[in-house]
Amino acid sequence: MSDDDNSPITARAGKQLFAGLRSAPGLVLAVSGGPDSVALMWLAARWRRGLARGPQLTVVTVDHGLRPEAAREAREVKGLATELGLTHRTLRWRGAKPDTGLPAAAREARYRLLNEAARKAGASHVLTAHTRDDQAETLLMRMLRGSGLAGLSAMARLTERDGIVLARPLLDVPKSQLVATLKRARIGFADDPTNRDTAFTRPRLRALLPQLAAEGGDSRSLARLAARLARANAAVEVLVDGAERFLQLRARGDAPQANGRSFEAEAFALLPEEVRLRLLLRTVNALGREGPAELGKVEALLAALDQAVNQVMAARPPAPANGRAILKQTLAGALISLAGGRIHITPAPARRFRGGS
Repeated sequence: MSDDDNSPITARAGKQLFAGLRSAPGLVLAVSGGPDSVALMWLAARWRRGLARGPQLTVVTVDHGLRPEAAREAREVKGLATELGLTHRTLRWRGAKPDTGLPAAAREARYRLLNEAARKAGASHVLTAHTRDDQAETLLMRMLRGSGLAGLSAMARLTERDGIVLARPLLDVPKSQLVATLKRARIGFADDPTNRDTAFTRPRLRALLPQLAAEGGDSRSLARLAARLARANAAVEVLVDGAERFLQLRARGDAPQANGRSFEAEAFALLPEEVRLRLLLRTVNALGREGPAELGKVEALLAALDQAVNQVMAARPPAPANGRAILKQTLAGALISLAGGRIHITPAPARRFRGGS
């Protein structure tokens, strides 16, 4: 860790963190009360004071109803926000909580509530306090889950979510620097014990980071790896866009498919495997009725599709254009079939459920 990692963030450096947000109509700051989000609030307030004109800042604290201390922490955030001249709202995640998958459910609820608050405040962005340490942990979690290139790119600096832009201005900043900034400003913050609860995956990986750092795998190098993978992922997406246009040009003159898409099987087979996989994933997600498809299931579908296409290409004479389907599968609410030398993807028919006696 360099000396800069333990140094407070200067006013000049803080200005650069929010440079691209000056023209936004309003910003919602997600502040839980921990050091990262409190630092985000303090830095944003300092930046906004230095502007003659700028976005309206609204601080939002989400109380998940999971810890008795959360209500007190929300009040403390409100007190600090008021001192900084910022509007504050506390939103509560109400209703039953799941027995399994609690972190994911809480995260989904938090973003939903933050987006609702942004729309109500007329804000274009929600700002979260994800740091370089969080980026390194996210990369490790996704590596262990066997994620593809897109997943290993970890968190993006800007992500659109239901019409609101989710921004992470602190993604290159180490947590230690945020703590140093608060100490210099004599600003207190809460300590959430769930951040050390080894019942959850992220805290267990967090505990391993010092050992990884000793081998050269510190948060800086892991975040740099995520950035390089994100760069490669963006390049592959450009190739997929080009491949999609290529297949559309090949389909000119064919009868249009009313509620789906169709690719020439032999042209599809000429594309690199990763491009074929992403085209398939992109199309299934666009036409399916059951949410995003799992990568592993799309990989299995592509393998079956490749095998079927190879059989078609090896057949002499080739199958007639009106031949029966050689392959027919459903995935994530989409129907994928290979017939007449073409790959067809359409929304799957609605499932019919039989009532019991």
